[in-house]
Amino acid sequence: MRRIGAAGLIALALGSCGLFGERGPVRIAAIGPLNAAATPLNGELSAANAALLNLSAQGLVTYDAEGQIDVGLAERWTVTADGRSYIFRIREARWSNGRRVTAEDVAAILQSYLAPRSRHMLRQDFPEVETIKAMTDTVVEIRLSVPQPGMLDLLAQPSMAIVNRGHGWGPMRARSGGSRTILLTPVPDPLAEDAEAAEAAAADPAASIELTGTSPAGALARFKNGHADGVVGGRFSTLPYFAASNIGRSRLVVDPVPGLFGLSFVRAEGFLGVQANREALSRAVRRGRLIAAFGLQEWEPQVTLRPDLYTRDAGPAPLLPAWADYDEPSRLAQAKRAVEAWRAGGREIAPLRIAVPDTPGGRILYAYVAADFARLGVPSRRVGMDAETDLRLIDEVMPNDDALWGLRRLSCRADTICHRDVEQLIGEATAAATPAERARLIGEAEALLAGYSPFIPIATPLRWSVASQRLAGLRANGRGQHPLNRLIALPR
Repeated sequence: MRRIGAAGLIALALGSCGLFGERGPVRIAAIGPLNAAATPLNGELSAANAALLNLSAQGLVTYDAEGQIDVGLAERWTVTADGRSYIFRIREARWSNGRRVTAEDVAAILQSYLAPRSRHMLRQDFPEVETIKAMTDTVVEIRLSVPQPGMLDLLAQPSMAIVNRGHGWGPMRARSGGSRTILLTPVPDPLAEDAEAAEAAAADPAASIELTGTSPAGALARFKNGHADGVVGGRFSTLPYFAASNIGRSRLVVDPVPGLFGLSFVRAEGFLGVQANREALSRAVRRGRLIAAFGLQEWEPQVTLRPDLYTRDAGPAPLLPAWADYDEPSRLAQAKRAVEAWRAGGREIAPLRIAVPDTPGGRILYAYVAADFARLGVPSRRVGMDAETDLRLIDEVMPNDDALWGLRRLSCRADTICHRDVEQLIGEATAAATPAERARLIGEAEALLAGYSPFIPIATPLRWSVASQRLAGLRANGRGQHPLNRLIALPR
């Protein structure tokens, strides 16, 4: 494995200066609030806070500009032949308070992320972890109950950044900033042969990154007015701001990420207590029409409960619903019959509460879904994401290539209805001893869950960024990950 630390970052920054004549910090506008004390323990991170942690506190491993696994706090690692033990040797590093980073620190922090009462957003995605322990001062072992080929991708997520009571370890450090902007500079390589040269290079303004957390409109305005080299953190909900900005389409970077984007049934009562009615609502949604309203060809419709996988050998193909091959008029007719059967019993349908973001994109999404429901005679109203609701938007990218991820996400969570038999099959698939047994159980669990109709899949998740010519390293990738210290162009 190659080691890219502060020296690598500095080389990239100085190379970019020669290419485009830029001498100041790389300026990034990230959508969402920015908190200098951000920690993964508080739940989901804003795009701005995720970008900050990816600079100041990376995980054991991280992503490069292509979305491939690269070194982080661990300078190298090995996986045992049985696939159950990941052994990481951590690099020479210090916390921002000057204390040396030890394997014991790292093990304790990871254990806190996965603790039963933790609010960490990935806590439930590590069911195979058996133990996390320090083997020496510089070696950490993560032991699994069964192999998990996607373990490194999970560990590379920004939310797995190693933060010790508010202190990060590098490769960059916050030096100054206000409530919305933080200036980060490289941490000199402690193993550099010429310490003075490493210090001088780290102090060069072109090697620093100025990170601003702001609103979608504010981020795009900063870019358009020349106050930002790039914008990160875009989603479907904020895409209309880009359309209104008149920034050239060539500057938009859209990531082809797998995941879940659709409406989860939060409760199964009344009209929604009947599976045929939930399925009727899913049949009625005109996915192509809805996506076309956003005017982005890269956005793909999706009808399966499990996402297509990033690598095709990671598990069985997702199961298509029985109605997938029917044309739109046939789907509508089938859906209407289910609703009419419900009304034939003299039963009313109360307006369905649909929770979507209160953003331009969220309002567009609701308008098209509500119109499709209305064609069935099903009324609805839009509510906020934190309100009591009947259906709630899920907009999440797969963190790794675990074929069970989509099933876990849609089964027995706070924002989903629960099918205990599916939950049991998911547990059995997690513990399966062979890939063939795991694939069989995944297929059984998916078929059972599909017959329960807990979710209306609509599309793949949409993640977008904006990049100036200076950020030649900001390229679309299947993980939707763009570590800011990898975005600057290499000299040619």
